[in-house]
Amino acid sequence: MMATMIAIHSDAQNDKVYDSVEVMPEYPGGMQALFDYMMNSIKYPAEALKQKIEGKVVVGFIVEKDGSVSEAHPLTAVHPLLDKEAVRLVNDMPKWKPGREKGKAVRVSFALPVHFKLK
Repeated sequence: MMATMIAIHSDAQNDKVYDSVEVMPEYPGGMQALFDYMMNSIKYPAEALKQKIEGKVVVGFIVEKDGSVSEAHPLTAVHPLLDKEAVRLVNDMPKWKPGREKGKAVRVSFALPVHFKLK
């Protein structure tokens, strides 16, 4: 019984989500590559264009131990149309280089602003 409890506790520690780690997650190719991905992949919702809706959606997500992105959700919402597109953009990202703590890959929370600006 004691071993089972320790294993459960150990798994919970392994699934801890960090806010800050020794080596933060990195988008493949760095920040410029992330900006390029966002510029090339964002699709301004047609109805939002029509209604002239703009703003900054901040999307929170977790970079998992394998570099995949999970649990994307708006931290700062603007409008459902823009919020949905910002979350889609994050969910479709390629795998990141995972964050590391004490030499091990760990789960790290991240926030990314997605700007919707009409010209």
